[in-house]
Amino acid sequence: MLKVSEALRESGATGEVVILTESAPTAATAAAQLGCEVGAIANSLIFDADGEPLLVLTSGAHRVDTGLIARLVGVSKVRRATPEFVKAATGQTIGGVAPVGHPAPVRTLVDTWLSKHSVVWAAAGHSHTVFPTTFDELVRITGGTPAEVE
Repeated sequence: MLKVSEALRESGATGEVVILTESAPTAATAAAQLGCEVGAIANSLIFDADGEPLLVLTSGAHRVDTGLIARLVGVSKVRRATPEFVKAATGQTIGGVAPVGHPAPVRTLVDTWLSKHSVVWAAAGHSHTVFPTTFDELVRITGGTPAEVE
């Protein structure tokens, strides 16, 4: 969480990390605690794209189409990463992966659906932490590419 807070500050992000009373490893559990639509939750999903990490920040209301994503990023196969792969790429564990604060930059796609929400909530490195942001800010702080992912 400290690396994420530091990365947010360094990038000029406007939101502060919020500690939730309960774990929120899914978009639905986060939305319930925050009192927002599940679509306003930015799920941080790490994929193995031909051996390289790929972060897809998708609306909690969507499922990622891995075939579409593979074509978008120009790889032969995109598949869900193992917990070990996620930890190595991000320094974080599944259920709390933040869009920032990784040991090295991770190629990132940002679901354009998130732009429909004035406030988007993203994980902050732990399943009990989140931070408020916007679609435009997510694209900026991650160096991500806006994309339709479903």
